Amino acid sequence: MKEEVFAQISLIIKDIYSDLGDCEVELSQPEEKFGDFSCNIAMKIAKKSGGNPREIADKVAHAVNSSGHGLVASVAGPGFINLSIADGKLIGWINKPLVAPKIYSNQKVIVEYSDPNPFKPLHAGHLYTTLVGDSISRIVEYAGAEVIRINYSGDVGLHVAKSMWAIIKNLGGESFSKLAVTAGENQTSWLGDRYIEGSSAYEDDEQAKTEIIAINKKVYALHENNDTTSEFAQIYWQCREWSYEYFKSLYERLGTAPFDRFITESEVTKLGLDTVKEQEKKGVYQESDQAIIYKAEEVGLHTRVFINSAGLPTYEAKEVGLVLTKWRDYHYDRSIIITANEQEQYMQVVLASVKQFAAEPVQRTNHLTHGMVKLAGGQKMSSRKGNILSAVDVIDTAEAVSRDKFNNEDVDIAVGSIKYSFAKQRIGGDIIYDPISSVNIHGDSGPYLQYALVRAKSILKNNDESAKLDPDDVQNLDASERSICRKMQYFDDIVSISAKEFAPNIITTYAYELAKSFNKFYESSQVVNNDRTNIRIIIVKKYTSILQQCLDLIGLKIFEEM
Repeated sequence: MKEEVFAQISLIIKDIYSDLGDCEVELSQPEEKFGDFSCNIAMKIAKKSGGNPREIADKVAHAVNSSGHGLVASVAGPGFINLSIADGKLIGWINKPLVAPKIYSNQKVIVEYSDPNPFKPLHAGHLYTTLVGDSISRIVEYAGAEVIRINYSGDVGLHVAKSMWAIIKNLGGESFSKLAVTAGENQTSWLGDRYIEGSSAYEDDEQAKTEIIAINKKVYALHENNDTTSEFAQIYWQCREWSYEYFKSLYERLGTAPFDRFITESEVTKLGLDTVKEQEKKGVYQESDQAIIYKAEEVGLHTRVFINSAGLPTYEAKEVGLVLTKWRDYHYDRSIIITANEQEQYMQVVLASVKQFAAEPVQRTNHLTHGMVKLAGGQKMSSRKGNILSAVDVIDTAEAVSRDKFNNEDVDIAVGSIKYSFAKQRIGGDIIYDPISSVNIHGDSGPYLQYALVRAKSILKNNDESAKLDPDDVQNLDASERSICRKMQYFDDIVSISAKEFAPNIITTYAYELAKSFNKFYESSQVVNNDRTNIRIIIVKKYTSILQQCLDLIGLKIFEEM
């Protein structure tokens, strides 16, 4: 609705003040008592023309009220113009199906998120990127984009070598036949323990560190040689498969949209290595102490190693291969990458280097970063991985709290509580997670909104859904009806802003405020069995469709009963 109002006001201004050139109209949302929108365009025109802003505002308001566009204008203060949507126009919008904004129409958008590494525990930060990435993908897709969901994982590198060192040590050597028996039934937990064991040994034991470095080369070599038969290779491929099976089961548990493609580091390593070596000859990268680096101080960043002195690619070189692979295979209009904050400067250097020889994909890339997942008020959460807060720890805790505190056995409600708790916080800082409040059906939570939707649907179940408007209903909204209709008409603008800023928290804030507004409407206005039933049923229908769309954009399950 805001875009329509903006277009109408802009045309009126252009018609009255065509000699002043472009005068940009900016609409804001005032307190409800002042109207639906307000603007200070009269001040801008006065600055350009030297006229009196109050007189200009009166002139514009008169033109608006005479235009027949279904807007009512009034002037306040020195020249602020308050705009109210006429009841007939407002109800006309309420009585129509939702139409998604098309700000990304005909655009191909890649969203890369989750990015867990096999051989390692999937920690709470990965859970955050998985859920928020899923929500951003849904929002951008709803706004018209063809979305391609990418999951990038590190199946080669030092972390793999650390795990493989500990795995082989636990097996008593490279013995594939012992793997399944030694790992037991919970292979994921066993692999997580091996990573922690190998990481500790790498830091504390020089001999182990030397052996891990050698294993790192061995892992790269098995990919280069397509080795699937040696004992070492069989152990590697089986453990890698266990990790991916675990990731798949976790995504199913979370109910996230399926990924369109899983890209591994081993897949992009050769392209990254070859590109860095080729561009080193052209002066983009430089040799330093037998390594190849990128000196980024000239662009306000820092030097990073892309190929180490042993000739192995670092994360940076593999990231170069990933950027070029995505660009080659999809030629996207926009690429969104979601990672933790500690990767911000690393990615800045990688993209700055790639920009020297492939500027377009870099210019189309948005890198979103987030902080750590922390518990509210210093709460303790049991972790099976020492000081690592795993994704499973968070999910299990939400389910346990839901059962113990609120007698709720539904896994989807517990998962939804995490999704909402993560999505409602602005991307960038640390994420504060409170397991108890996240499942509280009476607070700012996912279950609260799920239940609010169920309540609204129950009203429609028992009433005639073919309600038709009486002409008098259209022209005479009462205060409670108008208030909830006013709130609903902001939905289009809310989704557009959320999609442009890649900010699910804008959706969650709106959905919570909308649900509270509807509760006030429902408490003060009898919906059925009175002379306002038809209009109020139509209002409930619109509210239901908007709230359901909000929940879907966040990734929450829609229930018929709770």
